[in-house]
Amino acid sequence: MRFARARGTKGGLARGVTHARLTLGRRGEDLVADRLERAGWRIVARNARLPSGELDLVGLDGTTLVFVEVKAETWGRRRGPERPAHAVDRRKQLKLRRLAREWIAERRGPSGVSGYRFDVVGVSFGPDGLANIDHIRAAF
Repeated sequence: MRFARARGTKGGLARGVTHARLTLGRRGEDLVADRLERAGWRIVARNARLPSGELDLVGLDGTTLVFVEVKAETWGRRRGPERPAHAVDRRKQLKLRRLAREWIAERRGPSGVSGYRFDVVGVSFGPDGLANIDHIRAAF
């Protein structure tokens, strides 16, 4: 099993993060970003690195600035919740809120923003390579 440095870690390897897992996550993020752009969103940031972690996607849905957490898995994997989007627990939610505050403070975001939202998108890749996407708007 080959381990890779996870983005957002401070100088070490993330425990249990393999190159294949990072590739799967990137594939899920690419798919979600493309789908959101086709739905009329403007992607403002991808893999935004901050001192305490990383935001997967930041986008504008109309005038709402949305922080999107993407969870990808291969179909049939039964480690954790049945749906990948449900893997964002309370601890992760608090971290995402903190990261969003950091991102806004550092960048001030785009002008004309009327509100903020946190979405979670789960992507399950089947053995045929097709993906099932579960987008939970205003997840927390």
